[in-house]
Amino acid sequence: MAATLDGQLVVAISSRALFDFEEENQVFETGFAQDPGPDLPPGVKKDAAYMKLQLERLDVPAKPGVAFSLVKKLLAFNDAPESTLEAASPAVPRQRVEVVILSRNDPVSGMRVFRSAQHYGLNIQRGTFNRGAPPWRYLKPLHANLFLSTHLSDVRAALEAGVPAAQVYPQSARASDAHPNEVRIAFDGDAVLFSDEAEMVFQAQGLSAFQAHERDKAAQPLLAGPFKPLLEALQRLQQAGTSRMCIRTALVTARSAPAHERAIRTLMNWNIEVDEAMFLGGLAKGEFLREFEPDFFFDDQTGHVHSAAQHVPSGHVVSGVSNLLT
Repeated sequence: MAATLDGQLVVAISSRALFDFEEENQVFETGFAQDPGPDLPPGVKKDAAYMKLQLERLDVPAKPGVAFSLVKKLLAFNDAPESTLEAASPAVPRQRVEVVILSRNDPVSGMRVFRSAQHYGLNIQRGTFNRGAPPWRYLKPLHANLFLSTHLSDVRAALEAGVPAAQVYPQSARASDAHPNEVRIAFDGDAVLFSDEAEMVFQAQGLSAFQAHERDKAAQPLLAGPFKPLLEALQRLQQAGTSRMCIRTALVTARSAPAHERAIRTLMNWNIEVDEAMFLGGLAKGEFLREFEPDFFFDDQTGHVHSAAQHVPSGHVVSGVSNLLT
């Protein structure tokens, strides 16, 4: 019988989002900036120096990247027995999370990616290495719940295909190690968990019109945003239960009262719970996120992502009206 990922939380991630390949990437970018000459068409085999460097470093584990903590903690759900069965069968864990590498790297460099994962005890067995070709097209057969990449066009294409996706900011601060048994994830609201309906009102008519619009529609649930399916999948993972790992979620939004009520009621209508909600009324999110200490934060506005990235791992959700011209 063929293998299946049915019932698992599937996270697809690029090698540069998982590991710190910034030094190697500089070599790659330099190669592609050079004139290939008359005998070599543009974009072809200019990655030779990059491949050579990765091969030379094959036995040198790459340093953890921005999304490393998120991946490591999610994979820990596979090591922890289900709490309801722990006493009866403590040695039989259930596979709950699958992490798959989807990379523009070449297959040679892919060897280093897998060796680095093995070095850190990350049980990652599947991956595609496409040597510059867009990997997002493999998200559909994976039925991925999340795609993390540093490549903007891949993230945009994934979102258009209906997969929750974010562009990882490689220079983001790394996650705190203060919560080893909690996966902490923070989400913006409008255009991330929710549709950009209300954001469009704010962009077109200003804050007063936005507040009035949300007050009048407080009892009407917002439509789903691109990350609602991920939040649902995380809640299912949490409810499956383990005595050793748990998930803590936070809504971190520029909304304030009275616009807060519609956001809360929308989550209630979806039967989704979050552990914390921060209604910041336009305050910079970075320092609040520093105190929450998430393993990752998702926001659709680059200003908020830049603020957050100074303190926590962060990614740009390229969706909604704020990103129409990006």
